[in-house]
Amino acid sequence: MALTEDLRRIAEAAVRYADQGEEVVGIVPAEPSSGSRAYLCAYGGDSGETGWLVLDEDGRPVEDRVRIREVVSIAALVELAEETAGGGDLEELRSQLVALRLTEHPAGIDEAEEAALALEGAIGTAPRVATPERLDAIGAATLRLEQVLGGTGSPFAVAMKQATATVEELTRDVEAAYKVPLE
Repeated sequence: MALTEDLRRIAEAAVRYADQGEEVVGIVPAEPSSGSRAYLCAYGGDSGETGWLVLDEDGRPVEDRVRIREVVSIAALVELAEETAGGGDLEELRSQLVALRLTEHPAGIDEAEEAALALEGAIGTAPRVATPERLDAIGAATLRLEQVLGGTGSPFAVAMKQATATVEELTRDVEAAYKVPLE
């Protein structure tokens, strides 16, 4: 079944768990380990509070706290990687590289454009599944781009190291506003 169809099916299941005045505002498919997909669902409504639920492949709530943490962690890490890769605005970076090619044509511009394109390919287009393999591919493509651009250090690596606190905070938020009791 195509991912789009899976997301539609999970959205229908997720709606059943919405409280009065609440709606499903986001679904992130994640596979923290090979072949075990789950869906992190966010709920929002009139109260301004966010509710959370992880659904399994059959659209049933996951109650296992360890499994929930795995899903939240990989979903958050992949999202942060996508947001920070290539300086946070990959489309703008690619535009700047094209402008450089046209105006100055510096040495290495071809390689830089290829690296930016490879990073864009690693990030992919929506919808996509958050997996450790995608995270690694984004990291490798970002590293290549940073090396080609000749930067010192890795802003991406720094951002990902700092992501630990963000992931822990999100995990606490999910557990605190989880829609069913946790094991």
